Amino acid sequence: QVQLVESGGGLVQAGGSLRLSCAASGIIFSINAMGWYRQAPGKQRELVAAISSGGSTNYADSVKGRFTISRDNAKNTVYLQMNSLKPADTAVYYCNAWIRAYALGSVSEYDSWGQGTQVTVSS
Repeated sequence: QVQLVESGGGLVQAGGSLRLSCAASGIIFSINAMGWYRQAPGKQRELVAAISSGGSTNYADSVKGRFTISRDNAKNTVYLQMNSLKPADTAVYYCNAWIRAYALGSVSEYDSWGQGTQVTVSS
């Protein structure tokens, strides 16, 4: 079974930094795109940042210049470095990855999601 486990959320003051991590586990053959999404109360889930298997990145306009996404393919892990945090960044952050893995007797592609980690930025 494929799992994504996130860590690194918490409470921080405006202007501070946090680093989120998300590790994939299971019998993994390859991981394609990986990304971070967030969902604030009463709002739709939105893409924050994504990174391809080759390292190409894209960011939401609201986080460009402040957040950096990276990945360690040897560890099946994706990171989100968040600097200059604002109260508007407060949300539950979810990790997402397209994973080719062996499970339930076959090799398949899985659109996998983490359980979410809370990020709260106080003013």
